[in-house]
Amino acid sequence: MRLFAISGSLRRGSYNAALLDAAAADCPTGVEFVVWRGLADLPAYDEDIDVEPAPTPVAALRAEIERADALLIATPEYNASVPGALKNALDWASRPYSANPLRHKRVAVIGASTGLFGAVWAQAELRKVLQTMGASVLEAGLSVPDAHSAFTAEGRLREPALALALRRIVRELVEETVERAA
Repeated sequence: MRLFAISGSLRRGSYNAALLDAAAADCPTGVEFVVWRGLADLPAYDEDIDVEPAPTPVAALRAEIERADALLIATPEYNASVPGALKNALDWASRPYSANPLRHKRVAVIGASTGLFGAVWAQAELRKVLQTMGASVLEAGLSVPDAHSAFTAEGRLREPALALALRRIVRELVEETVERAA
């Protein structure tokens, strides 16, 4: 099984990238965990350049989503919503609407922020966007508040309850994806 992971943050030292690294470190055996690092390479969505062949970074994103069995997206929260770069990537991935690579794809949404709510509003917005695109979004989520102090030097979540919740979400995503494929 191939699990494709996207961090919605462009920041070096991102807490959401760290959250994906923590998920990868505790991923079930037999799962290929692929973290995408191309968010900054995408041009702003523009229907005038959304033609075949697609811009190279866009084609690469669409191909990676197509190859994936499921997606794990970690989002920070900017102004109570999804960061622009992540929304832009999803806008590119959503075209053409009727055949976009996220249709019926199983997706889990998690997030970390330095605030007290752990990006809950951004996660809710992201779920809405993904469902509108036709993705099958896992109901369970994970909010990591106070992200600046949530990780150990080794990149693990300090709080055992958060680490367990992350493990459960990844396992649920994997199990449901495998069940759907059977």
